[in-house]
Amino acid sequence: MTAPVSSESESALAPLGFIEPHALLLTQPAPGQRLFKIMKAEHLIRSIEGGYLHFNRVDAYADFPLADAHDGAELPLDQPANQAAHFEKAPSFTLSDYYARSRARTYACCLSLENSPYMWEHYGLGSAMGQVGLEFDFEKLRRRLNGALSGDAALMCGDARCCQLFSINYGEVAYVDRATYRANLDRAANPIQYAYLKDRSFGEERELRVSLSALGMGRFVLADGREIEFPPSLQLGFDFREACADGTIVQVLTASTTDEGGLVEALSHLGIGPAPHDPSSK
Repeated sequence: MTAPVSSESESALAPLGFIEPHALLLTQPAPGQRLFKIMKAEHLIRSIEGGYLHFNRVDAYADFPLADAHDGAELPLDQPANQAAHFEKAPSFTLSDYYARSRARTYACCLSLENSPYMWEHYGLGSAMGQVGLEFDFEKLRRRLNGALSGDAALMCGDARCCQLFSINYGEVAYVDRATYRANLDRAANPIQYAYLKDRSFGEERELRVSLSALGMGRFVLADGREIEFPPSLQLGFDFREACADGTIVQVLTASTTDEGGLVEALSHLGIGPAPHDPSSK
């Protein structure tokens, strides 16, 4: 196995990712919570064919109208204190630098706690096949994803197989006034906390976020000397057929925008049953 190392001045073994290391810092959903993902039908078909869930790097949301340019960023009122805090062994590296680097190594898969008209009105638009939604059982989704990142899980960096360095966390996003809220009043914030704070203008999304994050210190370097780059998005292996069979995916939802005939045909070809119409969508 090709193993990455992390270093600023000397090589060291890279820290491996953990399963829900920051659960106590995040708001967990109530038992029995269902989650909803609204997307373009073509994106769902592509994900099923490729066998993955799509994660975006939180500092790379910029290509759609509701993109949050400040997703995962430190808060404005936290910044002065963070910029004034330096690391003893790296005096030129500030706490703000640490948060920025952590943000550039954090990825999110965003779902909603509600199957709301707002989500159908704002997401999955501009598709030739129309919109489609997935309803997930949160606990089953959590178990499936945690299992995928446990044991001998590996990270592929191009053609190199690496140690799995991403920690997975789950939590409800907290909506605050970014202009006035501070997260570092009593102590420095953990980088993961910034990834689960958004401005209250996004509150109607009622987001439940699944995050993958790597340590914000040092560099990750492959055994052959190549430094690992963190791309704008990641794909986490996910078998949609198995997820439908075991109830992780409760149902596929459609709306008046959906080309149901084309969707049913495509899903059937991929081994997934017909998509029922969802009366609560538009």
